[in-house]
Amino acid sequence: MKIKTLIIEDEAPARRLLKEFLKSFPEVEVLDECTDGFDGARKIMEHKPDLIFLDVQMPRINGFEMLELLRGEDIPLIIFTTAFDEYAIKSFEFNTCDYLLKPIGQERFEKAVKKALKQLQDKQTRLPDMNRMVDDALGGGKYLDRIVIRSGSNIHVVYCEDLLCIEASDDYVIVHTAGDQWVKKQTLKFYEDKLDPREFVRVHRSFLVKASSISRIEPYSKDAYIAILHNGMKVSVSKAGYSKLKEIMNF
Repeated sequence: MKIKTLIIEDEAPARRLLKEFLKSFPEVEVLDECTDGFDGARKIMEHKPDLIFLDVQMPRINGFEMLELLRGEDIPLIIFTTAFDEYAIKSFEFNTCDYLLKPIGQERFEKAVKKALKQLQDKQTRLPDMNRMVDDALGGGKYLDRIVIRSGSNIHVVYCEDLLCIEASDDYVIVHTAGDQWVKKQTLKFYEDKLDPREFVRVHRSFLVKASSISRIEPYSKDAYIAILHNGMKVSVSKAGYSKLKEIMNF
């Protein structure tokens, strides 16, 4: 039985090397090659591979951002390829994947592939650990400066400077900018942790707001308020959220 595989790597020499090393594994069938995360996400949804080789640092969106786009999909087993060992130290603690540091040696490559093939044979469950690993790795230890969103077959990159607020909606969030909004499968708590708290404030259980996007705040009831954003959107503010805004906005 063939192991359906994708190579997602922006450097042509690295792609050639991976294909050359894979000649030692006739059971591994390379279905396609992708040069960036946009194409990689589309090809994963199209081909439903068993295994992917994924570069961490790529143009447009990086490997972790690409994986976050696939939240809720059937994530394939992953062997990461990277020149940045801090990613390996930080993010590859689980038995659900492996990583190869560039320059890649054949002996280490074969060890990683054999490990992946054994996991595929054993049919180990890996989606929960993979989601957690991706969440932990996004931002590389820094606050996010952008959010990558999949909308149908399109992928949007929303920079934090353009964000107004993020709204919780069941198992999803709604990302609001001045002129658009997008739905994304993620939690509000994730963005509360990943966005700079000096700029983004959890003002309500359902809203995370960029403080500089607030035009004014009006009382709504005894212990609740309404924040009016620059685009006219109204956001609920709890008593605790109001206290946080007072602290960060100095009023």
